Amino acid sequence: MQVTVKGIHLDVGEALTGHVETTLATMAEKYFQGRAIDGTVTVTKEKNHRFTVLVSLRVARGDVLEATSEGEEVYPAFDNAVEKLSSRLRRYKDKLRDHHRKEDPAQLHTAAYTTFSSENEAEGGNEPAVIAEMEMPIQTLAVADAVMQLELRDLPFLMFRNPGTQGYNVVYRRKDGNIGWIDPEGRLDKEGKRAAG
Repeated sequence: MQVTVKGIHLDVGEALTGHVETTLATMAEKYFQGRAIDGTVTVTKEKNHRFTVLVSLRVARGDVLEATSEGEEVYPAFDNAVEKLSSRLRRYKDKLRDHHRKEDPAQLHTAAYTTFSSENEAEGGNEPAVIAEMEMPIQTLAVADAVMQLELRDLPFLMFRNPGTQGYNVVYRRKDGNIGWIDPEGRLDKEGKRAAG
């Protein structure tokens, strides 16, 4: 597995790089038995002298698992992010196994994102910039599988194609701690079954 360690506002030394490589290799072997493709760790030194660590692990079939942690020191922040990722993997290990058996690579669809800038931005306004992320596969998933991916990747939301309606759906984290589900094209009757027509 290839591991990349990036530093933002700091130089990443050999000791930290070695610790990251060893830790991720151990975790990848434990959970993915050599099917992990690559890992990226980004360490950012913030203005308040704290460290933010983002751990991203890409495995076979394109799944990306991510976790973030902050701390006063870089090693504990990294170890905490890895522990968050391991905790999610332990919780979803059986579901991951079943999910990978059913997944059809032909069902992946790509959505391109565009960067937009507001008129006020050019004039020095206070509106936030809209930042393009990257092209992202939109998978055909059951709602339960979409929720699992939301948890594994620690995302605020996830767009997916619903196999029941063939429409695009979204699952997201609600402020009350629950998971919300948006199915704009689906119609459910009072019993929760899809209405005809």
